Amino acid sequence: MAELIKAEIKRLTVALDQRYRLLKEEVQAELERSGESNYIDLAGGVHDTADESMADLLSDLSAESVHRQINEMREIEQALRRIREGEYGECVECGAAIGFERLLAYPTATRCITCQTHKEKMFAGSSRPSL
Repeated sequence: MAELIKAEIKRLTVALDQRYRLLKEEVQAELERSGESNYIDLAGGVHDTADESMADLLSDLSAESVHRQINEMREIEQALRRIREGEYGECVECGAAIGFERLLAYPTATRCITCQTHKEKMFAGSSRPSL
């Protein structure tokens, strides 16, 4: 592992494990809540199109939240795999070390600051609204 000492790896592993457990609990709670107040329940009392739109929005927000959390869980699983395989802390683009401070702030980072900045500049979308 690129320039990370055992104590740093241990600290990052603990942080990743804790975040994973928290996300898992949040997903489980959200799924339990959605079972109690699913879309049919939200829309069941719909009296006009505004109420129907609100029911759609609430249902979509719940689903998007779970989707985001599951994606983050996958990133954590990949980071833990990289730790086990001795690849954690290495930039996937250039192979340079990803700094410990960056990994503390973003433990699932796969690129060094230089490569991430370059990627963001290359793939940045228009900052203008599309409507």
